[in-house]
Amino acid sequence: MTQEPTAEDVVWLPVEDPSAVGAARRAATGLAERLAFGPTRVAEVALAVTELATNLDKHAEQGVLLLRALRTTELAEIEIAAVDRGPGMADPELAFADGHSTAGTLGIGLGSVRRLADSCRVRSTPGRGTVLVVRLGPDRVATRPAEVAGVTRPMVGEDICGDAYAVRRDGARLLLMLCDGLGHGPLAASASQVAVRTFQDADWAPPDAMVRKLHAAMNGGRGGALAVAEIDPDAGQVRYCGLGNIAGFVVAERKQGMVSLPGIAGYQARTTRQFAYELPEGATVVLHSDGLTDRWLADDRGLWRADPLLVGLELLRDAGVRRDDASVLVARPR
Repeated sequence: MTQEPTAEDVVWLPVEDPSAVGAARRAATGLAERLAFGPTRVAEVALAVTELATNLDKHAEQGVLLLRALRTTELAEIEIAAVDRGPGMADPELAFADGHSTAGTLGIGLGSVRRLADSCRVRSTPGRGTVLVVRLGPDRVATRPAEVAGVTRPMVGEDICGDAYAVRRDGARLLLMLCDGLGHGPLAASASQVAVRTFQDADWAPPDAMVRKLHAAMNGGRGGALAVAEIDPDAGQVRYCGLGNIAGFVVAERKQGMVSLPGIAGYQARTTRQFAYELPEGATVVLHSDGLTDRWLADDRGLWRADPLLVGLELLRDAGVRRDDASVLVARPR
């Protein structure tokens, strides 16, 4: 049994004018230095984030940058996500070609970002916007696509998100946990982190048993909504147990909702119950807090073939509620 890499969503930075470019560069270089990147790689991180922020400022609407720190026991990496609401691109690959420009510039920025990055993923829809994610480690090493990715965003006016998630693996099986700490700010984040630590330290257990462990561990704190899903590709099943306003879905040919029962983990849970759902080949499992509405559509086949982090960021962009903490966890088992 193994832990998946942990991801810290360090800061969301709106890019609404040219001054935001410098702020993004300073934040990214500070993060690279904190993760012990060498001077040359720090400079390359600065160049990549400068190009991405400049591109958002020139071409995007409601553009934001997300800086993330990814950690394993051996390695720390940086992910930079650029998200906007338009105008989108019919051919995203063309934007990475040197000499291509829509603003009268030389047009080498995004091409240089791809060359600097260990990985680069992009999804763009004309009229809806673009999501682009690059990963940079201390040394340039190609990275393999992930099966699962999560992302969190604090509500407007807060620096700390009260939502948190964790992922474990046992062979082909994945165990997902998402917690929405009650309220907002540090106390909500503290409640969610209790759930994360308990989940990571506990023996592997079915979702209903794991939820009961988390409920007991969270007793005496702020409490929150939570859900645990066990994805078992060999059995073709998702086993799920939820308390409170965590939404769970299996997306294949249609969007299948999973049932969370009323309650507050750490405070009130009259009953816990595990449900089993079919996991068709190629299906995607989505968990999210009530910081996203559940009215998003599942009929965009291109979205559900995309990298899980791109899916999560697009759902957060299109269905996220800015007056609440928001989190989404996306898994597509191979």
